[in-house]
Amino acid sequence: PSFAQKPKNPAFSPPTSIQSDLPNVLVIGDSISIGYMLPLREQLHGVANVFRPNTNCGPTIRGLEQLDSWLGDRQWDLIQWNHGLHDLKYMGPKGENLSDPNDATSHQQVPPKEYEENLHTLTKRLKQTGAVIVFCETTPVPEGASGRVVGDSKKYNAIAQRVMHDEQVAINNLFDFASENVPTRPANVHYTTENSEKLAAFLASDIKKRLAKAK
Repeated sequence: PSFAQKPKNPAFSPPTSIQSDLPNVLVIGDSISIGYMLPLREQLHGVANVFRPNTNCGPTIRGLEQLDSWLGDRQWDLIQWNHGLHDLKYMGPKGENLSDPNDATSHQQVPPKEYEENLHTLTKRLKQTGAVIVFCETTPVPEGASGRVVGDSKKYNAIAQRVMHDEQVAINNLFDFASENVPTRPANVHYTTENSEKLAAFLASDIKKRLAKAK
C-alpha cells in the first residue's frame, strides 16, 4: 500500500526565486520561527533571500550536532538564531517530552549552566561564517503551558544576554516585543497565524536595519 506523504511544510522550502544580487539570510530556530518564516520571507521580498534549516532546530544540543549542516556551503550575510524553549522545557526520567516540572524526577532538557556553555560554543562557530550574527530572544511561556515554567524564558534570555555581550554579538529583543504586544495561544507557547505575522513584521524591520548597516 502507498502511504500518503505528509505534505512538506512550505516554511522548510528554500525561496522560490533566489536573487544572486541580494544578501542571504539564515534563520535558525524552533517552531516559533517556523510559524513566522513565510511572512518574514514575504516582508523581506526584494531585500534578502531568506532560508531556514529543513527542521525544527530545537535545543542547543541539536545545534551542536547539526549546525555545520545547517550552515552548508552558502555564503551568509546575516544569521538570526535562537535556541531556548526546547532547552528550558522539562523531560521525564525516560526522556518523556514536556513532563511535569513539579515532579521530582523531571529535569530541564538543557539546564542553565550547560545552556550557557553551549551558547558560547555555537556563537564562536557562527562568527566563523563572517556573517552578521543576531541572537533572537526566546519568546514567553504563558500560564498553563505544559512542561515549561512561566518566567524561565526570561532566565534563559538573561544567560543569552551575558554570552552575547561576551562574544560581542547583537541581540534582537523579541521577548519584550512579544510580551507587550503579541499574546501566545492560551496555555500554549505557540502563536496564531495572525500573531506570527506580527512577530515577522518586527523581525523583518530589525533585519532590514542590520543589513543596511552592514553594507
